[in-house]
Amino acid sequence: MFKRKILEELAKWKGREFRKPLVIRGARQVGKTTAINMFSEQFEQYIYLNLEKEEERQIFEQNYPFTDLVTNLFIYAGKKRNGGSTLIFIDEIQNSPKAIALLRYFYEEANDLFVITAGSLLESIINRKISFPVGRVEYMAIHPCSFKEFLYATNNELLVTELEKPEVPAFLHNQLTAQFKKYATIGGMPEVLKLYANGTDISSLGSVYESLIYSFSDDVEKYAVSSAQTTYIRHIIDYAFAMGGTKITFEKFGNSEYRSREMREAFRSLEKTMLIQIVYPSITLEVPVSPSLKRKPRLHVLDTGLINHARGLMGALVFNENIGDTHRGIIAEHITGQELLASNFSISNKLNFWVRDKKESSAEVDYILPWQGKLIPIEVKSGSIGKLKSLHQFIDRAPHNIAVRVYQGEYLVQKAKTIAGKTFTLVNLPFYLVHRIEQELDKLR
Repeated sequence: MFKRKILEELAKWKGREFRKPLVIRGARQVGKTTAINMFSEQFEQYIYLNLEKEEERQIFEQNYPFTDLVTNLFIYAGKKRNGGSTLIFIDEIQNSPKAIALLRYFYEEANDLFVITAGSLLESIINRKISFPVGRVEYMAIHPCSFKEFLYATNNELLVTELEKPEVPAFLHNQLTAQFKKYATIGGMPEVLKLYANGTDISSLGSVYESLIYSFSDDVEKYAVSSAQTTYIRHIIDYAFAMGGTKITFEKFGNSEYRSREMREAFRSLEKTMLIQIVYPSITLEVPVSPSLKRKPRLHVLDTGLINHARGLMGALVFNENIGDTHRGIIAEHITGQELLASNFSISNKLNFWVRDKKESSAEVDYILPWQGKLIPIEVKSGSIGKLKSLHQFIDRAPHNIAVRVYQGEYLVQKAKTIAGKTFTLVNLPFYLVHRIEQELDKLR
């Protein structure tokens, strides 16, 4: 059990006066239950309920007043109602629509209790006639472990301390880069990190990745809307991780004979589980970001380590001189996106990239980030400034002059000029600082 950043967010939730029951959303195996168990140490009492168990599900299925429900809950757990601060964690809540409906009463009639819910298949029931009480709950997203959490897991707490300083010491650049290469290789799935931290060799982690992928596939029947869609989703899972980070077409995805409409709907169902994200490009240069659904999307998957496993790249990044040299930079771009997601716990946080609104143009910026009313272009590149042609085209047309380049070099803020002559500020950000990109942009103000 190693420190997770979400514990700090949970502590903020705990301290709010007008707190609502919290719904933790995230894919299976990203550490939801473990994180809440760790958070429970901040309370005098902890009640854990798993609604996959019939006896615990029945607590919420009885037709009695809410006050009696709460009394019964405490009696079942062997706790006292006035026994001090109490955290109630209702796990696998998707198994009881009635329990979901009752969350509103915890907010309205028992706000002294701290209530958190989660479920490995929670996403699949949302918008399926089962909805959480509007305005009576709040949400928080959890993703695979970030680079900082990787450092915690591998007993590198001192490096985390340095990463949290306003200015990271330059002499640590090579050491932090070496650690980030390892992170970019194995990814951030907690089970994998635990084994790696305990001495398992990278080359021996294959069976763990396989078991994770099989577990995702085994759950298909629980969230597919039909037997036909079960087949489509299983096919997607078979091919998605190897194709993570690339642009895809729904028609005949993964060398299949499946049609676009069938696959599009299957992708949407799978996206609700947070195993994948379909990232459509935007042609806009200003907020709000408006995805262009007619353009070819990019496939972002749960974890970069799963991509490396599926592609047989395991171990390659550790020994490569430059992260961007591996598989045409796809892995570098994907791990950057993974860090952007892991640094934000809002359920509305999505990845976006930019393409120029011109058919014959191939200009494309890896990511765009809303910041202070601006859309900041982010390029993941190892080349010189002059080679950032797509970024130059974005800046030439944008109503601001700030851009970010993520690369393996040292931190550097410099004045630059586009090919067309527009002066702009370029923040050159090492991979290990992606998690604090907004903090670095704030310095420019």
